[in-house]
Amino acid sequence: MSTVTNPLLPGCYPDPSICRVGDDYYLVTSTFEYLPGLPVLHSRDLVSWEQIGHVVDRPGQLDYTGVASSGGLYAPTIRHHDGVFWIICTLVDQRDASRGGNFLMTATDPAGPWSDPVWLDAGGIDPSIFFDDDGRVWVHGTRLAREPRWHDQTEVWVRELDPVSKSLVGPEHVIWHGAVEGVVWAEAPHLYKVDGTYYLLAAEAGTEFHHAESVARADSVTGPYVGYKGNPVLTHRHLGRGSDVVGTGHADLVQAADGSWWAVLLAMRTYGGYHYPLGRETFLVPVEWEQGWPVFAPGVGRVPTEVDVPFATDPRPGLVQGGTSGVVPSADPRWTAVRALPTEVATPAGDGWDLPLRAATLADVEVPAFLGLRLQHRDADLTARVRADLADGEEVGLAVRQSEKDHVRLAVGPDGDGLRARVVHRQRGEDRVLGETSLAAGAGATLTLSVRARGADLELLVGAGDGAPVVVGTAATTDLDTVATGGFLGLWLGVYGTSAGRPTQTVAHVDGVEYVPAV
Repeated sequence: MSTVTNPLLPGCYPDPSICRVGDDYYLVTSTFEYLPGLPVLHSRDLVSWEQIGHVVDRPGQLDYTGVASSGGLYAPTIRHHDGVFWIICTLVDQRDASRGGNFLMTATDPAGPWSDPVWLDAGGIDPSIFFDDDGRVWVHGTRLAREPRWHDQTEVWVRELDPVSKSLVGPEHVIWHGAVEGVVWAEAPHLYKVDGTYYLLAAEAGTEFHHAESVARADSVTGPYVGYKGNPVLTHRHLGRGSDVVGTGHADLVQAADGSWWAVLLAMRTYGGYHYPLGRETFLVPVEWEQGWPVFAPGVGRVPTEVDVPFATDPRPGLVQGGTSGVVPSADPRWTAVRALPTEVATPAGDGWDLPLRAATLADVEVPAFLGLRLQHRDADLTARVRADLADGEEVGLAVRQSEKDHVRLAVGPDGDGLRARVVHRQRGEDRVLGETSLAAGAGATLTLSVRARGADLELLVGAGDGAPVVVGTAATTDLDTVATGGFLGLWLGVYGTSAGRPTQTVAHVDGVEYVPAV
């Protein structure tokens, strides 16, 4: 037996979906505007996870042009059937509802390559796919109700899929509006068949404080579905905003090889008051069945801090589980970029990168010169050594990114014969300088740039050449999380460079980026 500590995947790994093939488990999560998209993780025991690839990992697979922060890829579902892995997901462009939609991708190897998307004639979000034992395939998802009885009422629909043409066929059936009268955002539906009965698992009440998981069952895949009298089967809203974990929901069930049942789900760890700068993370809870209904975290009734997994031995948490420290090489699967692949904005150079500056800034809904990592720990340091021969108006630095409208950047640019470093907080689209200092170093000097997170407090430091780093300014993660700013994302830390709208040939040489959890 091994014990896994929750969250299973720390940092912004929301909307988890899981499937089992023999003794192997595969899991995917949402990635929104970051690429590569939809990480695929593998485990043999539900305890130790290794990232084996991404679903969206090559140019041109999906068009992210103009997709603003907290748009992009929402709520994937992964399933396996007859030797083929299936992903169904939504591409959301919140600024242009006519773009994007629900799509399918397939692969015979979950590590990839995955197919190009096949778009479905179905609106809404959070699609899922169910393979019945009679050979029929059913797609289901959520959308705003066609004839709503209250604001933000949603409905879960189901419709048959032709697996050969990958097109929806036959009539559509609306099967669910949520367990609670007046509830908003009944979403993240998944269908299962257990002992001849169909079960619908769905979240509701929005993916924030009131998030909850409910279940219904039926004798037919198209319903009618009857809700469980004990709904919600999992929520933390009754624990209050002082709870250390809030927002539990968006669950997916899996049966282990030994017959036991488990659920992966999202939730948020709070700190610095009612804030969750790490975003929506992936958690694991045991599930048992009683009188034909699932019981989540039996005997506890909430997401436990630690979970005993009887069939797991010798835990070996992988990179994505936050157990590593030190240099993050360019081949590390944690690297992401915004609306483009990391290798589309930079060139690997040993363990570092050559990062050409771009005209786009972090405030633009374009492709900035930004390479980032999820913040996965309350206390952590990110340090990068950067060298660039900057022209007037250009800057390089580190950023703590929430969105285009909300981020903090440590920016270094030319200042006469030297350099000047500033800490700038962009809040609701407006810039405010939090601190600045001059550096006695010329163009092309090697800069040591650091972000130090200690709970809700951020320190941003810079050193030039052999000089000791100094604090340029301070900020707070609680001014950047989704409680403060909106959206769906946790925080990213990364290196960036911009010419602020001007043509440029400048390249920033990024060496030895280190991510170090502070234990």
